[in-house]
Amino acid sequence: MRFEQAKTFMAAALILNCMSFILSINLLFAQPDENQQEIQYAKLREAMVRDQIEARGVEDRAVLAALKKVKRHLFVPEPQRQMAYSDQPLPIGEGQTISQPYIVAFMTEALSLKKTDKVLEIGTGSGYQAAVLAELCDTVYSIEIIDPLGKRAETVLKIQGYTNVHVKTGDGYKGWLEHAPYDAVIVTCSPSHVPRPLQDQLAEGGRMIIPVGEYPDQELILLKKKGGELTRQAILPVLFVPMMDEEGKKY
Repeated sequence: MRFEQAKTFMAAALILNCMSFILSINLLFAQPDENQQEIQYAKLREAMVRDQIEARGVEDRAVLAALKKVKRHLFVPEPQRQMAYSDQPLPIGEGQTISQPYIVAFMTEALSLKKTDKVLEIGTGSGYQAAVLAELCDTVYSIEIIDPLGKRAETVLKIQGYTNVHVKTGDGYKGWLEHAPYDAVIVTCSPSHVPRPLQDQLAEGGRMIIPVGEYPDQELILLKKKGGELTRQAILPVLFVPMMDEEGKKY
């Protein structure tokens, strides 16, 4: 009887040991899988910066470092994450897109940002551009006309620890007067002309980068304010979504 009890006990112990071993293996491999994925994403970011951005002439070391750091895949919908570091814009819902990485880098470099700068962004979108800006300046104020996009971007930015980015839903054409003037303004949607409120809210010595024109004839314009006057330079043909008002009409 005791022998049978001992066999039963040993069998139970063996089963428990096996279960414990299987659980340990699962735990052992679960974490490395997650780490391995992050390592792979980091490699993809490195390749993106090297092959898509640096190879095309973007030289600012701080901008390149920001693009290597910001996790672009977290700013796109999960079905798109495998393409997050590809050389193309991607859909993010609500008929909008996240800009091509090169364009993000190009526009950011054009602003010649300093750590003390206060930046206004028009068109929060996914929040990715705001995150890149947040790595390079003191504060970012970002406006999104589409409420669900703005809320989603704000959530992702907070999760990623970007406490220096402030997002609101509103009409970007009007800017954000409460926090003006801004050292730099970046616009990621295209109006037919440069909005007057954005010109007025740009600080003396400030820079603005903005796509202007009707689809498909748009140009990226760099403006600089000196002595209260704006100089204007067309620097690149581009394609952006149009700037819309709160009723869905194009500016």
